[in-house]
Amino acid sequence: MTVITRPEEFNVGDLYVAMRPMFGQSLYLKCEGFNFAGSVKLKAALEMIGAAERAGVLGPGKTIVESSSGNLGVALSIVAASCGYGFVCVTDARCTLSAQRLMRAHGAQVHVVTEPHPEAGLLGARLARVQQMCQDDDRYVWLDQYSNPANWLAHARTTGPEILKQFPELDVLFVGAGTTGTLMGCARYLHEEKPSVRIVVIDAEGSITFGFPPAPRLIPGLGTAVRPALLDRSYVDEVVLVAELDTVRACRTMQRNGFLFGGSTGTVVAGALRWLGEHAPDGDLTAVAIAPDLGERYLDTIYDDEWVTEHFGTGALAPSVERNATTRRQP
Repeated sequence: MTVITRPEEFNVGDLYVAMRPMFGQSLYLKCEGFNFAGSVKLKAALEMIGAAERAGVLGPGKTIVESSSGNLGVALSIVAASCGYGFVCVTDARCTLSAQRLMRAHGAQVHVVTEPHPEAGLLGARLARVQQMCQDDDRYVWLDQYSNPANWLAHARTTGPEILKQFPELDVLFVGAGTTGTLMGCARYLHEEKPSVRIVVIDAEGSITFGFPPAPRLIPGLGTAVRPALLDRSYVDEVVLVAELDTVRACRTMQRNGFLFGGSTGTVVAGALRWLGEHAPDGDLTAVAIAPDLGERYLDTIYDDEWVTEHFGTGALAPSVERNATTRRQP
């Protein structure tokens, strides 16, 4: 029996789904969404809040403010409520209504930015709003997930060790790139403990994180319009770019098998399958991918037929998941 007194005390770290029955590839999916925040971002939220408290910048009377496309915002709203802090999330229109409602249900304020920055897009506009808020009112504490080392440290302490414990013969790890906190934490840990592991990053087409051209993106989570300060490219072996159509198809294939995962997870799975199809078609590698989130927050988008056909056409509901994924070797 498990008994907890605070929501952040519950987080399942050892659940994996075998992808072979669904996709025919030997791949294990580490599920990070089984906590009260519904995503891997609970780990970063806890570590960043704890670090701010230990540094003396966060305490009674302070209000946390953060830019988030959804998952970290939900995680911070839960931990802030548990710890007695106010929380303001600055997001944009791509944040799902479900995530916005969850944050408000936990007592957070949600500011939705609608006008993009002329060069840095919606993310740049969100960051500008946060910075202005902190300049105007010293009660606000910006955790800054994009440059805060506690973001990656959370995963060097938890996610990386959890994976290696379950898969000591690990050959390749697939990690999605958003703020790159999960990526850098796992990559740094494995670089020290098992440097033979290949780190393959999955990013969304249109993201500029790895120097590729910007383009509009509809699905929140992975990808950025501003290169994250946390990123150290020396830890990355390869980059796989995934079209959002393939994200949708991967999610829906898993859903048809009873697994409801989020958009970030669909992107990671689509990219991992493409890479494995090219590099390990016989399934002779031990491969793990990190599933950052669950799918309930995408019921109005990825899992809604009208939304999918409106944005991707009537052929988008076909089951293929690999058509537009492209593998890029790290420069």
